[in-house]
Amino acid sequence: MNTMQNKILGGLYGQALGDAFAMPAPVHPDDTERCFGWLDSWQDAPDDHIVHAGLPAGRITDDSEQAFSIAQAVIDAGAVTLEAAVQGIVSWYDRVDGDNSPYVGPSTRRGVNALKAGQDPRTTGLWGDTNGAPMRISPIGLLHPGDIEGAVADTITVCMPTHFTQPAVSGAAAVSAAIAQAMVDGAALDAVIAAGLQGADLGAAHGRRWMGCSVTFKIEQALAIAASSGDRRVRLRRIFDEVGATLNVPETVGAAFGILAMADGDPTETAILAANLSGDADTIGAIACAMAGAYAGFDAFPAADVAVLESDSVFQQYDVPTIAAGLEALIGMNGPSCVG
Repeated sequence: MNTMQNKILGGLYGQALGDAFAMPAPVHPDDTERCFGWLDSWQDAPDDHIVHAGLPAGRITDDSEQAFSIAQAVIDAGAVTLEAAVQGIVSWYDRVDGDNSPYVGPSTRRGVNALKAGQDPRTTGLWGDTNGAPMRISPIGLLHPGDIEGAVADTITVCMPTHFTQPAVSGAAAVSAAIAQAMVDGAALDAVIAAGLQGADLGAAHGRRWMGCSVTFKIEQALAIAASSGDRRVRLRRIFDEVGATLNVPETVGAAFGILAMADGDPTETAILAANLSGDADTIGAIACAMAGAYAGFDAFPAADVAVLESDSVFQQYDVPTIAAGLEALIGMNGPSCVG
């Protein structure tokens, strides 16, 4: 496996790892501690989970499914286009019977319904301000090794159909830019995080002007907490209380960067921290571990964790190694990479 393959697979499996591992966590850290103590092993979702009740250990959710569906559509199109972005999200929505699914977020549902009504995809996302944009953007970062501006440009396109507000674009651009930098062979974690901050600033210049605080500010706030004194439980609780862990984009993305830094870029530790953070833990975990996976590479994943993911029936439907090969082929078609 060459470096590029290692990093692409790392990013895709990282997305799934953070998503599935944090899936069982209740929305409040006190409840997570009551149910699991310190959540550091694969678990079924609790029977009273507000969203994931009944899901088995290792089950990926809409966070990863949407990312994989976007990747498949882009591969089929041979490029990142507005049409591919629409196809990726609508085909996922139809696959899961989105009209009746409890997992479809409000911005995605609104945007897809508008698309199906024949509205212009350049305007259907003008109300989309929740975290669906950053949670499914990882394949776009993987397509742009070392090219932050290119990753942001394609992120803008992918956000347009359902999440074209400034906070959503800024948050998604932070994630895709960080992953683009993580694809560089030997990239330092500080450089990955700096690229994320740059991406957030670039993305904030696009999309409909919307209420909400700065994504850049929330990332910096979470990073300061991550670097502060105190054990990891104390710092996680501060991120939950001070940064936030809701569907709000600046909170989600800020928290994801904070736990990425706390884990020093290790995918497994990132997944564990996301689970114990709680809140929208599966989404925060998917984002943070996609960045960690691209940074550390697939070789950093324990074989036991890979086996759990590959035994999940939903994960199997997406044939992730084939998606990885398709993304690698697209990088080769679009010019030389920055990966060694």
